[in-house]
Amino acid sequence: MALKKDTAGSYMFLAPAAVIYVSVVVFPVFYSLVVSLFKWNGIAKMEFIGIGNFTSLFGDPVFHKAISNNLKWIILSLFATMTISLGFAVILNKQFRGRTFFRGYFYFPAVIAPIAVAIIWRWIYNPSFGFINQFLKYLHINFRQTWISDPAASIYAIFGASVWQGMGGPMLFFLAGLQTVPEEVLEAATIDGASNPKRFFLITIPMMKETFVIVIANLVVGAMKVFDIVMGLTAGGPNNATQMMSFYMYSQTFRYHNVGYGTAIAVLMVIFMMIVIVPYVSFTARKD
Repeated sequence: MALKKDTAGSYMFLAPAAVIYVSVVVFPVFYSLVVSLFKWNGIAKMEFIGIGNFTSLFGDPVFHKAISNNLKWIILSLFATMTISLGFAVILNKQFRGRTFFRGYFYFPAVIAPIAVAIIWRWIYNPSFGFINQFLKYLHINFRQTWISDPAASIYAIFGASVWQGMGGPMLFFLAGLQTVPEEVLEAATIDGASNPKRFFLITIPMMKETFVIVIANLVVGAMKVFDIVMGLTAGGPNNATQMMSFYMYSQTFRYHNVGYGTAIAVLMVIFMMIVIVPYVSFTARKD
């Protein structure tokens, strides 16, 4: 009898959180799936078209460009952002004067609002008086680039701004992971004659596998959801050169009032993320 009372009490305590979760997560997900099957402008009567929105998307060249850019962003994040973050974490894990200050200094961009970061980098990339072109001019380098107006360079320019802001989070994860590696293991490897690179690649990195799982998953999800920095710097231009799935979803839903079409993009985004993340996390967990 007491066990039943405890169980009932547990469900009562869980009920408020369950109601909130169902209201703000479960219901919107299923409702979005339903809306993606309709042609709807958000106001007029919904017209059922089945998978028409999805078939239109697969024939949409702008959506193809958005997928391509998101894939580029994922690859760049895994190679550039992760490598830079790990490098800073290794340096800031060493003992030196002012280490705490520099940890906060390099993490600081992560707490700035993304739209503010976009404004900062819009000035830096300004072709007439921006910092980069002016610095090149000061070095007497005859090179002037319209960083965010050039279709070939704009996606990489935006990614550069994103790295400046986004490396702080992974850096903290790597710092935490580095501090879990036992010093005795590293000292034993040194006594056995292992060089610093061997200790790092053969001992430190394998012992940080859980950290890498978290960082990689976060970077992939973040790359699929990238929006603010694109909105603030190029708004998907020039000529859709920096179009992303999240921004295209926003444009179709709120600019052009194609709510069903935009919701279909959101559904595909969730599916793509699950295709990448779920097998990856399951595989790494199974290896443990």
